[in-house]
Amino acid sequence: DARDVQALTRNADTAMYYAKNRGKNAAASFTSEMDQQARRRLRVEADLRRALDREELLLAYQPQVHLQGLDTDGAVVPASHVHGVEALVRWRHPEIGVIGPGEFIAVAEETGLIVPLGLWVLRTACKQAARWMREDGVALRVSVNLSGRQARDPALVQNVLNVLAETGLPPHMLELEITESVLMEDIEANIALLEALHLAGISLSIDDFGTGYSSLAYLQRFPIDKLKIDRSYVVRFMHNRHDAAILRAIFMLCSSLDIQVVAEGVETEQQRD
Repeated sequence: DARDVQALTRNADTAMYYAKNRGKNAAASFTSEMDQQARRRLRVEADLRRALDREELLLAYQPQVHLQGLDTDGAVVPASHVHGVEALVRWRHPEIGVIGPGEFIAVAEETGLIVPLGLWVLRTACKQAARWMREDGVALRVSVNLSGRQARDPALVQNVLNVLAETGLPPHMLELEITESVLMEDIEANIALLEALHLAGISLSIDDFGTGYSSLAYLQRFPIDKLKIDRSYVVRFMHNRHDAAILRAIFMLCSSLDIQVVAEGVETEQQRD
């Protein structure tokens, strides 16, 4: 695996981190592919620090379509009505090309860069939503993801309020998403955080529901407006009666608790129906 002690130690270290990323009680032997991944990761980390200053980041907006039914105010909503968008960050790297969030968000989280990056996403998304309202007369609620490190940032609530004041976007036109796994990391602190945001008039959503280990009882304690079913269920439920049963149970529960439900990744007419 190497021609000298230094290289051998470095390669063993690479294999160790690869094993750690696979979870507990894992083992891995070094391969050249690991080395390539490690080098790319180091480059991503170094370049990410400059990406904000160089304006290499951009946002894509995924539409949220309201199926025919009743909106939160009781009004009938026509089928296929786009009522909101989710802001998704992309990185247009000058040499590598467009990089998806799966490759750089984890690096940003580990290095702490997620805080300035997340603030950039929030400000950019709010500016765009306010521009749609002001120039086009289109009111689309914009949804922005919160990472675990952002949720632990004591300045988060004030930063959000500052961005809303700066951009002129009404608080109810912003939705913040936090994953189920992050919510369960520090339940009491997260309840206080969500209550502060909810009090400010901001809509809140649990992302990737069904992939973590939360107790359904906590749905009553979290001031949540919306619950997003993880895409894995949407992909599998048409061919798996157990997943279909879980989805039916989630819809019934949320209906009883007056929580809206979003299904992620609906891509076919059959899934929509």
